[in-house]
Amino acid sequence: MATRGPRQRSILRAVLLLSGLLALLFSVARAQDDPFVVVLPTTGVVDQIMSNYLREGIDGAVADGAEAVVIELDTPGGSLEATRDIVKAQLSARLPVMVWVGPAGARAASAGTFLTLAAHVASMAPATNIGAATPISADGEDIPEDLGQKVLNDTIATITAIAEERERPVDWAVSTVVDAASYTVDEALAAGAIDIKAESIEDLLAQADGKVVDVAGEEVVLETAGAALERVEMNPFQAFLHLLSDPNIAFILLTLGFYGVFFELQNPNYVTGILGAFALILAFVGFGNLPLNIAGLLLIGLATILFVLELTVTSGGLLTIGGLVAFALGASALYTQPGDPVAPSVQVDWQIIAIMTLLTAIFVGGVLLAAWRNRKMPPVNIGAAGLDKALLPDGTEGTVRRALGPSGTVYALGEEWSARAGDGEVLDRGTPVRVVGHDGMTLLVERLTAQEMVARPPASHDTRPPAPGGSPIERTA
Repeated sequence: MATRGPRQRSILRAVLLLSGLLALLFSVARAQDDPFVVVLPTTGVVDQIMSNYLREGIDGAVADGAEAVVIELDTPGGSLEATRDIVKAQLSARLPVMVWVGPAGARAASAGTFLTLAAHVASMAPATNIGAATPISADGEDIPEDLGQKVLNDTIATITAIAEERERPVDWAVSTVVDAASYTVDEALAAGAIDIKAESIEDLLAQADGKVVDVAGEEVVLETAGAALERVEMNPFQAFLHLLSDPNIAFILLTLGFYGVFFELQNPNYVTGILGAFALILAFVGFGNLPLNIAGLLLIGLATILFVLELTVTSGGLLTIGGLVAFALGASALYTQPGDPVAPSVQVDWQIIAIMTLLTAIFVGGVLLAAWRNRKMPPVNIGAAGLDKALLPDGTEGTVRRALGPSGTVYALGEEWSARAGDGEVLDRGTPVRVVGHDGMTLLVERLTAQEMVARPPASHDTRPPAPGGSPIERTA
């Protein structure tokens, strides 16, 4: 049997590689011919991050040749400006845009109502609702009629234009803004505000198949039955920034920032202070997209002041209790519904409030207990015996550094010590000496004899290890 040469084997490998590439390209081309739908999961507060994500997702779906885009929506509302940007992208999209409020239990509140009405096909899952939250002031009362009237009128005009463009009931749409009405999926379907009630996105695509929609002035027949789903999530950076808009996350970051700053005040170390400041900055980034209630923030600030005062004022724990009450009240009132009809109706979850209040009590209690123990520690009085142990022991040898006449300094064991020559003797710089006693914190020394000088190793006083008794209490430069 003939064997193939190196050249033949190279040609064979090239042919096989080319065949594989052609097969791959053919399969990709076939996959692209099959209809697919891009799904954009959209949850949380409507902010500029969400706006950028949805606009990029719609543009990307057009570029990839998708049959349609489905916005999977669950939101309490959000920024009016971001809502307008998203609605513009929906109305001007060059492919059908569907909105599915789901899964069960989701909502399209406030700004979510605008996004749902602006879709070519609006759909909701069972056990969902749509509509605006009732605008109230920071103290829970109705907002006066003249407050925010200009914004309200502009918002009514916007939702009216959306309803007319998508041929949805205008009166129903206006009621979600003027009367802050909220509707179940069945009520919205009966009113004609939405087109389909669907259990899932697959169910939505099956029911929407064959519908005719107006896309950029052209009638398009949807071919979505059995279409593949391609989920496109936010990129990590967008997801992180959008996470900060979560009311619970923003509150937790605010609390962690308080912990860091409070601990830094008690035990300066820079690390906790920097981390605390960083957490506070991230919290206020999130607050920028949330209806922050200044009264709630001030209550949390008051709690911080009371905790700090507890470190310096003896109150028997009353300041700490008052701080915890102010902290819990501030957390519950941290967000409010402003006069903006599409602003989110959000609040900190009561379970989060309870957990963070308990952790705050434990944290502050631990800091205060440590401070109380430090205050109760008896003062250290080393006395004369302690001084003798702390200073150089008798017999330690050294060298006069500053002439003893009779007081000066000596150098021993790598340190410079206050010293005085015994019997008022004057000793010049460089004279070898020996410690013979102590007078308080001053060493008493005497000159080495000639015999000791002969037997003494050179520079032995500089190289000997430190004697027992620790570091010196007093030395001079």
